[in-house]
Amino acid sequence: MSDKKSFETGDLVTAGYKTGRYIGEIVDVKTPKVVIKILAVIKHPTQGDLHNPKQLDVPLFHQRKALSQFEKALVPVSATNHYDEEVPDYHQSLKEAVETQANELKHEGGRWAEASLIELEKLKDEYFTS
Repeated sequence: MSDKKSFETGDLVTAGYKTGRYIGEIVDVKTPKVVIKILAVIKHPTQGDLHNPKQLDVPLFHQRKALSQFEKALVPVSATNHYDEEVPDYHQSLKEAVETQANELKHEGGRWAEASLIELEKLKDEYFTS
């Protein structure tokens, strides 16, 4: 029984949502899922089609945005872990996550990586203009 994860409202967690990873606060428990309020970005979502990862020749190459600060997401308990460190600033964490992903794509190379970099550059303009 101790292998089961248990969460309460107010717990800080890390959670995977689609292809991104976030730090958030649990605002509701709806087992087998939890509702988290986004506080920071750990990993920016991967660009492109979720069902055909790293493929460029798909019907629609999606631009994938990170969840916004304080946006709420319904996440499976299985994709959630307790978090007990200091929560970084949302905007700084978003910037670092975008830069990390851009650097990984530059090293990967190929058509999919190039298309993903183009989308990330568009997102940078949107995220960081204000």
